[in-house]
Amino acid sequence: MNRRPALAFAALLTLLATACDPVTGTVLGAGAAVGVGAAEERGLEGAIDDTKIRAEISDLWFRQDFDMFRDVSMSVTEGRVMLTGSVKKPESRVDAVRLAWQAAGVRQVIDEIQVTDQSGFLDYTRDAVIANNLRTRLMFDEHVKNVNYTVDVVNGVVYLMGIAQSQEELDRVLAHARDISNVKRVVSHVLLKNDPKRQSL
Repeated sequence: MNRRPALAFAALLTLLATACDPVTGTVLGAGAAVGVGAAEERGLEGAIDDTKIRAEISDLWFRQDFDMFRDVSMSVTEGRVMLTGSVKKPESRVDAVRLAWQAAGVRQVIDEIQVTDQSGFLDYTRDAVIANNLRTRLMFDEHVKNVNYTVDVVNGVVYLMGIAQSQEELDRVLAHARDISNVKRVVSHVLLKNDPKRQSL
C-alpha cells in the first residue's frame, strides 16, 4: 500500500494545526504556523516538505522499533536531517540512519546519535534546562533570527541546525550556547544563508 499521500496529508495537518515553534517548542495555531513557515528562510513550501520528511521518518522508526522512535530525535531543514539522541546498541544507530535515508526528499543525513547506556533522568532534565535556556536566549536576542534554528541537547552536548543570516549571527548563537552552564560541547550543522551547499546537496 502506498503511504505517501497519507503521510503528506498528515504532515500538512501537523504543520497547520499543531505546529511547534522550532526554537521555543510552543504549540502554534494554524495561522501562526503559516506565519512561522513564511518567515523562515526555507519558506512555507520548504517547511511543509521538511514536515513530510519528519512524518515519514517517524513512521519508519515507529514500525521498526518503538525504542528507536522514542529515543532518537531529528531536526529537518531543507531536506537535511540531523539525528540526535542516545541508543544502547550500535546497530540501533545504524538502523535509524538507514531508515532516515529511505524517506522521500532527504538530501543529507547527519548522524549525531550517541551510543551509551549511561543516560538517566537527571541527564534528561539537565539537557532540557540547557535547551530551554538557549532557546530563550535566541528568542530574545534581536540580532538573531531565531525561527531559523533548531536546538537539541544530548548528555550536555548542544546540537544546532538551521540557516544563519550571516557569520556574525551564527557567532552570536554559538556564543550563547557555550555560555550556558553544564554545556560540554557545541556542535553546529548550521549553514549560512548564502552557502552554495544549500543548493548543491
